[in-house]
Amino acid sequence: MEIELDLVDKGIINILQENAKTAYAEIGLKLHVSAGTIHARIKKMERLKIIKQHTIEVNYAMLGYDITCFLGVFLTKSSFYDSVKRNLEKINEIVSVHYTTGQYSMFIKLICKDTNHLRSVLHDKIQKIDGIQRTETLISLKESINTKMKLQ
Repeated sequence: MEIELDLVDKGIINILQENAKTAYAEIGLKLHVSAGTIHARIKKMERLKIIKQHTIEVNYAMLGYDITCFLGVFLTKSSFYDSVKRNLEKINEIVSVHYTTGQYSMFIKLICKDTNHLRSVLHDKIQKIDGIQRTETLISLKESINTKMKLQ
């Protein structure tokens, strides 16, 4: 089911993606509508699951987590996907998991303190999950772009 959004709805989403803490009154001023309208529109988009959550972005490097990497996962069989996903959800260092087409069955983003921490997560947690045949690790040297898609 495709949901039609008007310019106000799209404007709300774009503003909240930049800063989820923006006050309704400020959004209303930018979009030339009342704060009450903004509140009602946000509640409606939450009910429809267009807005899934309001969040913050943490600078993990400032907290000592210096390694961001991506992990290509090869499953023994595709039927292992659900059980592997449930086990991956328990690993704190994993920040996203994607079921993919192409070379890998799954593509994971994880954040670790250093290479020893990464080795431990790979060896002691991920590679011990039943259904994972093997993994391939790609370490990010620098994140160049991290943005949200602007709705038009």
